[in-house]
Amino acid sequence: MPSLKQALSSQVGRKIMTGITGIGLMLFLIGHLGGNLTIFGTADAFNIYTKTLMDLGPLLYVIEAGLAFFFLYHTVLGVSIWLGRRKARPQGYDTYKTKGGTSHQSLASRSMIISGSVMFIFLILHIIHFKFGADYTTMIDGEQARDLRKLVIEEFQKTWVVIGYVFVLVLAILHLSHGFWSAFTSLGMKHGETSKKVQLAAYAFGIILMLGFIFIPVYIYITGGEGSLISY
Repeated sequence: MPSLKQALSSQVGRKIMTGITGIGLMLFLIGHLGGNLTIFGTADAFNIYTKTLMDLGPLLYVIEAGLAFFFLYHTVLGVSIWLGRRKARPQGYDTYKTKGGTSHQSLASRSMIISGSVMFIFLILHIIHFKFGADYTTMIDGEQARDLRKLVIEEFQKTWVVIGYVFVLVLAILHLSHGFWSAFTSLGMKHGETSKKVQLAAYAFGIILMLGFIFIPVYIYITGGEGSLISY
């Protein structure tokens, strides 16, 4: 009987762990979008949200370290699976076929390593961009806090920033749509009508979630940061 380490390091084990970590990251993205959308709330809503996170103190660093590990582990697993497939099929095929059923090969599935790598690099740049960007301050309930809202609105009025964000988020639609389907099929939901429903839900999830993220920079850019949804 294989040990847990051997099971997890097998091709099947890595696919399962990729699915589990992927689901965890998707849940994080849902929460992250919810927090980001507070920028369209009251004038202080977004800064209250970010201040609440900062007030977690050392716990925030633990959470951030955990997320960083999840992202890195998910990325390493994805690359190792891709390399394993390349080794097993070094010359590739001109057409994609599977035994006994319709192939799920698509632009999204074939570009997973590319979209995943771009998203990982984007994550690093995103953290540098906003976590270590201009340190504006504001007052919230009589306490000084970082005015991250001002920085976000300011940065999303820059053409190159918005184009870069939208480009990566469009890639993310491809990555998430296939990743969602792959995650749940790796955990057993891969038969007949269930697989089709999961695939449909995957596309809906990827498109809706990323359109939510895309809306923020595009709206701020088009309105010059003064749209009716932005309170001052």
